[in-house]
Amino acid sequence: MKPYHQIKIQECGEPLIKIPLDKFAIELPPPYEKLGAKYGDKNPYCLRKSVVDSLIKAQYKLQEIKPGWCIKIFDAYRPVSVQQFMVDYTFNQVIKSRKLELEKLPQQEQQKIWEEVYKIWAIPTENPATPPPHSTGAAVDITLIDEKGKIVDMGGEIDELLERSHPAYYANSNQEYHQKRELLNEIMRGAGFLRHPGEWWHFSQGDQMWAWQYNQENPKQKVTARYGRV
Repeated sequence: MKPYHQIKIQECGEPLIKIPLDKFAIELPPPYEKLGAKYGDKNPYCLRKSVVDSLIKAQYKLQEIKPGWCIKIFDAYRPVSVQQFMVDYTFNQVIKSRKLELEKLPQQEQQKIWEEVYKIWAIPTENPATPPPHSTGAAVDITLIDEKGKIVDMGGEIDELLERSHPAYYANSNQEYHQKRELLNEIMRGAGFLRHPGEWWHFSQGDQMWAWQYNQENPKQKVTARYGRV
């Protein structure tokens, strides 16, 4: 259980809609599809309607601050099956990168690796009370593209299982990277999103994580989550 799972969900029924991709930068095929994830008839470039509206607002804000820049959407809606695929994929990549043999790895060592994986990845559960954030259509993973069309160096890659994935990792060591991450946070927060405490690229609005963070900041104005799994 994550801390935000204590938040109750009062599903508002808002539809999942396609993101107007002409306003943003994306990858085709989508990153996880390239790795072998199967979306079936689902589209990763979808979000709840109000979340799409807020993302467009953040894009306009970015262009006011940095003319010519745009938000690059790495991933948005994610079925639980894709969440499961990526959790398993990440675990296997860790095993491979460390030149380990799974069948020879003690259960305790396997558990430690799973704990590393779940620092980044939400548990791919079908339980409607504890949906993975991306499976609600309320979370999006993003970075920035500059006026020359190049990906802005944020001091780390999306989905890295490293300490530098923490939003404030460079606060006392590299102000260039830190300020770029803060710019990303500024435009998203200004549009109503809140950033994942451990991931510089992950933002959400209206899901359990967002509600939990909002309540931490506003203990006298507590809210519930309005988006469950779709």
